[in-house]
Amino acid sequence: MTAGARARDLGIVVGEFPPGPLNALTDVAGVRVGHVTLDRDGEMPVHTGVTVIVPRDEPWHHPLFAAPFRLNGNGEMTGLEWVRESGTLTSLIGITNTHSVGVVRDALVADEASRRAPGEPFFALPVVAETWDGALNDINGFHVRPEHVHEAIAAASAGPVAEGSVGGGTGMICHGFKGGIGTASRVVPDGYTVGVLVQANHGERERLTVNGVPVGRRLAEGLPPLPMPPGMRESDGSIIVIVATDAPLLPTQCARLARRAALGIGRTGGAGENGSGDLVLCFSTANDLPGGFERGGPATTTVSMLSNERIDPLFHATIEATEEAILGALLAATARTGPGGRLVPALPHDELQRILGVR
Repeated sequence: MTAGARARDLGIVVGEFPPGPLNALTDVAGVRVGHVTLDRDGEMPVHTGVTVIVPRDEPWHHPLFAAPFRLNGNGEMTGLEWVRESGTLTSLIGITNTHSVGVVRDALVADEASRRAPGEPFFALPVVAETWDGALNDINGFHVRPEHVHEAIAAASAGPVAEGSVGGGTGMICHGFKGGIGTASRVVPDGYTVGVLVQANHGERERLTVNGVPVGRRLAEGLPPLPMPPGMRESDGSIIVIVATDAPLLPTQCARLARRAALGIGRTGGAGENGSGDLVLCFSTANDLPGGFERGGPATTTVSMLSNERIDPLFHATIEATEEAILGALLAATARTGPGGRLVPALPHDELQRILGVR
């Protein structure tokens, strides 16, 4: 099989809840995703990019309830102190490589400035997350530029989401194979949707697990060790998880879903290793909150909240969608060669199907 297939195309069904129509983060109404991919070989290969998530068309005047979770903190996601303090998300979300966080953050501020009224005073604390692509990319060449961020915003769509070696995930490695962007969704019996998008750049080959089967041990047989830069291990990677839902959740409930994404990471063999930055952000699109940082808004507002007695299906949906999104990143990715001829192979579909008995 060639790269680009999704898990269900290969007969691999993760979990019990049905996916949404696109099996993607964009199954949550109002959420859009755009990528810009910088992908070229050469003496100093460039395999990087940026992914932008638009949680709603105008999040600065209409914040969303949100909360983060840190499985292991050897990584960066900007703007989280205000998310924790206020319980709200007030920006677009950028995902890129470690050394491009600053330029992406600044470009998101500039985009917001261009959309506000001329002369309107404001300050922005946008959310930008990263994983390190230096094994495959000329990371110190600083190839991600402001114009790429603006292109990703302009390209953001509510349709199918490209996976694998695209956007911020172009140069990422997951469980000893080429990784990158993955996405999935679930619909729970109450009718609510949970969507997940990951940038997967974490894990060890021999620990990769699919549907409870330790496939990594079998896949590793006969393969040469993953060529890592000197002094680095396979586990010195990271994963970013963005969880969106249309269920009416308060910030404390968003935090509970964000924590469950870590169980999806664990089900695929991730452990939040010391060298890994495993960061999660969950937001709910259900409540249209007034204000943001602006003064003069209403003194009170009425919000909707899901009963905690009905939240368990959302927990399971988050776990399932995270697990499938990680697998999706692996299945869609194609092999890349980095500096010094460092080759990272794609996950072999036929062999995976054989091990799982789904051929």
